[in-house]
Amino acid sequence: MVQRQVPKPAELFDLMKFKKPEFNGRKRRLDAALTIDDLRLIAKRRTPKAAFDYTDGAAEGELSLTRARQAFQDVEFHPGILRPAPTVDTSVEILGGPSALPFGIAPTGFTRLMQTEGESAGAGAAAAAGIPFTLSTLGTTSIEDVKAATLREPQGQIPGRNWFQLYVMRDREISYELTRRAAAAGFDTLQFTVDTPVAGARLRDKRNGFSIPPQLTLGTIINAIPRPWWWYDFLTTPKLEFASLSTTGGTVGELLDAAMDPTISYDDLAVIRDIWPGKIVIKGVQNVEDSVRLRDAGVDGIVLSNHGGRQLDRAPIPFHLLPSVRQAVGDDFTVMIDTGIMNGADIVAAVALGADFTLIGRAYLYGLMAGGRQGVDRTIAILRSEIERTMRLLGVSTLAELEPGHVTQLQRLVPVVRPAAEAVVR
Repeated sequence: MVQRQVPKPAELFDLMKFKKPEFNGRKRRLDAALTIDDLRLIAKRRTPKAAFDYTDGAAEGELSLTRARQAFQDVEFHPGILRPAPTVDTSVEILGGPSALPFGIAPTGFTRLMQTEGESAGAGAAAAAGIPFTLSTLGTTSIEDVKAATLREPQGQIPGRNWFQLYVMRDREISYELTRRAAAAGFDTLQFTVDTPVAGARLRDKRNGFSIPPQLTLGTIINAIPRPWWWYDFLTTPKLEFASLSTTGGTVGELLDAAMDPTISYDDLAVIRDIWPGKIVIKGVQNVEDSVRLRDAGVDGIVLSNHGGRQLDRAPIPFHLLPSVRQAVGDDFTVMIDTGIMNGADIVAAVALGADFTLIGRAYLYGLMAGGRQGVDRTIAILRSEIERTMRLLGVSTLAELEPGHVTQLQRLVPVVRPAAEAVVR
């Protein structure tokens, strides 16, 4: 028989604790975001459609991006039991220096269009967290200003680092001069990007009439009405333009086609290596053969990437490619990976299967659009928490303890095996 009694006010107060209200709207929104997907939803509400779709979208049918994200979801972890991991060490040595976490911020173009703090917010947040920040050739903050944003942050036990992503353009001297400027500013690693000889067909941008600078139409004005804060920031801050390039105007694809050169080759790599004094990695590698060839050519590392699905649709999935590349190039060659990372568990799975490091692009931009610098801080905090929790649940205390046995890739896309006769003919 249940014994009942009249509730005592003192006991009720012990059970009910009223949460202190948060009057800062930005902080309230960001505190409520528990995942990168939550930040994405906030970003979508607060950013005009053209700018959001430029970030969120990919090439053509967006199959490469969809498959890349699905590949990380199709992971089965295998935790060890009775292996206490009360504390975890998430730090890693990468390309001659430390990083407090096994990820850095990938290069993104037109970043101040998404939110006016742009690359400065990303560089500052990365420096505060002790991870690398990569500036794009198509960035909207200069090389020197990004370095200044990094140095403004109090340097912790692991200081911030700056990397530079280089497109080789039709006018080679522009690329050479950018390389020299980045070296002079103290950037320590160059990401030589090879997957953009021409622009991919980014259909969302074409449908939105997306251009730099933004073109006002009736549709963009209607879309802007519920987002006055974005337009206030856009109209009351310095003009949006490429900080490293002088020519603007036209669609993003037209700008890329004017800047890029489909004749890029190993000869260009040789020239850039002569100019660049630091580490050099090749970004946009998409098969085993090129990975081995680049290792043998003496570069410092590669980034397995299909450009976030923004170039060749139906391109290989970097996460699926990772184990084969690691096996082919050996353990002493730096292999990094991007595309599709939306959770700290994605990063843990990549490290377990052989990645030395990972790069986040959209995840960082969702945070930026959701809340500027504070939003980028929130992105990093969410991923850090997910990494630490996943490591503890797997029973590992350091990243070095992660191994392929911790992960099974559950593949939905299985290659068709061609008959032997057909293979001989080919």
